[in-house]
Amino acid sequence: MIVFNTLTRKKGELIPINDNLVKMYSCGPTVYSRAHMGNMRAYIFMDTLRRVIKFNGYNLLGVMNITDVGHLTSDADEGEDKMEKAAKKTGKSPWEIAEHFTDLFLKDIARLNIERPEVIAKATDHIPEMLSFVEGLVEKGYGYETSDGIYFDIAKFPSYGKLSGNSHLDDNIAGARVDVNTEKHTPADFALWKKAPKEHIMQWDSPWGRSYPGWHIECSAMGRKYLGDTFDIHTGGVDHIPIHHENEIAQSEALLGHPAVNYWMHVEFMQVDGKKMSKSLGNTYTLDELEEKGYSPMSFRYFCLNTHYRKKLNFTFEGMESAKIAYSRLKALVDESKASSQQADEKIISEFKENFLNAVNDYLNIPLGLGHLWMLLKNPPAKNIYEAVIWADKVLGLSLDKDESSELTIPEEVKAIAEERLAARKEKNWAKSDELRNKLSELGYMVKDSKDGYELEKK
Repeated sequence: MIVFNTLTRKKGELIPINDNLVKMYSCGPTVYSRAHMGNMRAYIFMDTLRRVIKFNGYNLLGVMNITDVGHLTSDADEGEDKMEKAAKKTGKSPWEIAEHFTDLFLKDIARLNIERPEVIAKATDHIPEMLSFVEGLVEKGYGYETSDGIYFDIAKFPSYGKLSGNSHLDDNIAGARVDVNTEKHTPADFALWKKAPKEHIMQWDSPWGRSYPGWHIECSAMGRKYLGDTFDIHTGGVDHIPIHHENEIAQSEALLGHPAVNYWMHVEFMQVDGKKMSKSLGNTYTLDELEEKGYSPMSFRYFCLNTHYRKKLNFTFEGMESAKIAYSRLKALVDESKASSQQADEKIISEFKENFLNAVNDYLNIPLGLGHLWMLLKNPPAKNIYEAVIWADKVLGLSLDKDESSELTIPEEVKAIAEERLAARKEKNWAKSDELRNKLSELGYMVKDSKDGYELEKK
């Protein structure tokens, strides 16, 4: 199994530390709002990597963090804590917000067939481990105190910048652009621990008074707790490379005296219509919003799998429509083979399996693997073709074995509301349409609009 390592900038064979066990840490969500499709691309990548690892016969111990404290509105240690900001905006406590969005996130990844890592670790459940990590860095001389917190002295870590290739510390965006803290030894020094103002809701006792952890420390502390001092793989988005993961490397190696991670793997950004995706631009969509527009979670997963994880993925609704049609056609072809009593030549099956395995093992070339799947399905329907498809779907996770043809029995009351909503849409009465959609949701049904009308699906 060949992987691309961001740290070495090279492809190479995955060689686990512990023979048949792969240990992997994945950066998870900051649960202050609903995860959108750009976030989900990262977790589909994480899931695909996990599936390929297991496809190769390895056992897997995976950890994913849930950030529910410490992530400031700027990744450069500036602004408010994202959880605090959401709490002020909604009037709910940070813990209520975290529980709500964590629950939604876990439900969303389940809808996308994303397998949960073996350990889901919440930051607020690991304050002692993080505090111990910071105390260790202070004892070793890497951490120093200012009036607003404990900072990591990057000047004492000469290899800082090796992940991103940014060796010019003055240009580092982790604090250099807006240096509001003149007590820092170097503008790019980053927060390990932050002293809490009295009004700050989330705070804990520490040697430096009531305070809370910085964002970066949680991954180092929790990765070490569950995976040991050195583990195999760390994943995340490319946005984590210059700040979050650079800081993780610095604090972990400073404390341990050796590398904590052997392979760093990062997924590229998703764009929308060739532009940057951001909530401020209003071009992000949740899974619910995509379903309302007629696109199932599996159509979105298929859309993501058609582009290599190291390439930017440009989201357009034209592209989603193509993915929806292709996925539907794929399912129809698979179902034909499922229903067949014929057997294809075993040479066809063995060649497909060899080609598929070689593709996904060449640093997750899933688009090529999908191409081999389509070639296989050009053959006449056959039972062993269906079995080969289901074998490949262990990697793809597209639910190709599921029968979606069964009719849903819809109560008359629900049908009546749906018809009323359709009429409102035709009259362009969007307010009434939204009101009726919410009513359907309360009754346990989701409506997906299409050119010909709508489809109802039980939630």
